[in-house]
Amino acid sequence: MNVHLIGIAGGSGSGKSTFTDMLKNRFPDDISVIYHDNYYRDQSDVPLEERAKVNYDHPDALETDMLYGHLLALKRGEAITCPVYDFSCHNRSDKLLTVEPKPFIIVEGILVLTDDRLRDLFDLKIYVDADPDERILRRILRDVKERGRDLEGIIDQYLTTVKPMHYHYVEPYKSKADIVLNSGKNEQAFAMAEAWIQNHIKEDQEP
Repeated sequence: MNVHLIGIAGGSGSGKSTFTDMLKNRFPDDISVIYHDNYYRDQSDVPLEERAKVNYDHPDALETDMLYGHLLALKRGEAITCPVYDFSCHNRSDKLLTVEPKPFIIVEGILVLTDDRLRDLFDLKIYVDADPDERILRRILRDVKERGRDLEGIIDQYLTTVKPMHYHYVEPYKSKADIVLNSGKNEQAFAMAEAWIQNHIKEDQEP
């Protein structure tokens, strides 16, 4: 089985997950999804108050070496077991997630285009762009509803780490993408990605 890797990057709240879900729903039997967020480092030996102060938007906060090894295994047709991150406590949970190799593996995360090794692995690189005001509003709604955060903490984190790291480590790599789209619900960009996947399915089925 040929395994094709698709990297989907973009700022926090840009619509990466929306676009990823659209592709996954369109090709449910052909796509597995890996979230870079699940590779945040284990911090079980760090007090909760200190964990909350960590710069989670810097590449060093993630075990990208582990992700890279897992992607190589999936390319070889091997299933992998990846960690699961719990945002409510800023740490990995005790759960593990098995990801099966499929013809297409989507790797989603704000920093997946920042790492040279990951970029070299990706057969298709997508960057989801969005207005900064829209991104922070989406982030506030998500973090309050899904991650149990308070508004003051969200704003402080955004100003001290999210915003500066975005302009340093995320947006500069937009130029590395094969497709750049504005918001996760861009129908034209979705059609391009859909056609790319369909073409590869057809090619892989040819004798």
